[in-house]
Amino acid sequence: MGSLVTVILPVFLLIGAGYVATRFANFSQSAVDGLMKFTQNFAFPCLLFRAVATIDLGEEFHLPLLATYYAAAFSCYVLGFAAGRFIFRRDVQDSIVIGFCCLFSNTLMLGLPITERAFGVDALAPNYAIIAIHAPFCYTVGIASMEAARASGSGLNIFGIAAKIGRQMARNPLVIALFLGFIVNLTDFQVPGPLMDTIKMMVAASVPAALFAVGGVMVQYKIEGDLRVVLVVCLITLVVHPSLVWLFNGASNLDTGQFRSALITAAVAPGINTYVFASIYDRAKRIAASAVLITTAGSLFSVWFWLTILP
Repeated sequence: MGSLVTVILPVFLLIGAGYVATRFANFSQSAVDGLMKFTQNFAFPCLLFRAVATIDLGEEFHLPLLATYYAAAFSCYVLGFAAGRFIFRRDVQDSIVIGFCCLFSNTLMLGLPITERAFGVDALAPNYAIIAIHAPFCYTVGIASMEAARASGSGLNIFGIAAKIGRQMARNPLVIALFLGFIVNLTDFQVPGPLMDTIKMMVAASVPAALFAVGGVMVQYKIEGDLRVVLVVCLITLVVHPSLVWLFNGASNLDTGQFRSALITAAVAPGINTYVFASIYDRAKRIAASAVLITTAGSLFSVWFWLTILP
């Protein structure tokens, strides 16, 4: 119970504050959208830039860590797709969105603050290593799958798919920030002190602003669509994903810090980007929105459980 109160509950109370302010206290939806754009397009890119620019790449970009997390994540994508296609008889494109919901964890807005509160700032290096390839990996899987499905019967245009993936990545501020961070790290470029201090100020605002904004965004969502599908997404994301990380760790033998970061990141809800992906292709949007809403609430209990049994 102690970990619930001291670690997890403040995170979800901040999300709840954003929900209450938007739902009952006249914090407008346009203000929520602006706050979300601030965190996604400016504050979190600053956080990722600073993290990657200063991290020890050789030490923290540990192949077994990435293999453990992403093997589990991709397995969940396959399970979600299979459930949509063969259990619920959805078409291929809807099933890809369902799989994407099971693949894309909220690594930044939930995984990062919960890990920090549970184990301290010094425990975040493995989180940053996972986050560094999260969007590129997930969007590559999702876009490649969807474009292949849409091209079925008319010939697969590999270069066209690669171009769409490239455009999506090139427009993503998080990916741009990561790229710049890698350049600074690898070239040992010294960022001017005043600029780095400005970046640090942006970083300080990123997590609380993002959590408050998530609560405001939740007001837009309603529990709609096939509830059975949404419950399967909840099961895969909150139970199966962290369980697979635990299982795969038996082969990769991660150190304690890496294992904690991988497991907590796997145990949180899908990110809002799952709804963005569904909207891009106009498929299974109600399922994606409902899954984000229900799993975000469910993360309170799933993360609590995993924290109680982590070493």
